[in-house]
Amino acid sequence: MRKIYFPIVALMFAVSAVIPVFAADEFGAGAARINNDPSLQEMLTYALQDEYLAHSEYDRIIEEYGTIRPFSNIIRAEETHISLLLPLFKTYGYSAPADTASEHAVMPKDLKTAFEIGVQAEIDNIAMYESFLGRNIPDNVRDVFQRLKATSENHLRAFQNGLKRYQ
Repeated sequence: MRKIYFPIVALMFAVSAVIPVFAADEFGAGAARINNDPSLQEMLTYALQDEYLAHSEYDRIIEEYGTIRPFSNIIRAEETHISLLLPLFKTYGYSAPADTASEHAVMPKDLKTAFEIGVQAEIDNIAMYESFLGRNIPDNVRDVFQRLKATSENHLRAFQNGLKRYQ
């Protein structure tokens, strides 16, 4: 019985460790990374999901560690990003996805990890917008994506500077 039990437990542990990775890949920038030919609706959905995700993660960090910069500033910027994307759904007759980001957000074990997560999230966000900007998209969508990409570049620098405190 022990010979069978150990491999089953090991397999269950391995699968449970991988499941969150797959879930993250199906949301926001992760979903955009695996979709080689997104429609305009999918691009808007991935963008909105990614902004929701950043907001949710930074909210959790602030709840856990207090109102610290740059998280406290960037969370307000994420609200602005969301407000820029939502009207585009209406303009093109799409339904905006519900904010389910809290199901995908992670809670870092410490502030250093929070900054590392922030750096990676912004790198992924920038890559997503660069990919979208390389496509044939309407000018109003292009303008919003360019603005969000530029802001994410600023966020990336802020998180990189914050991370320097831990190195």
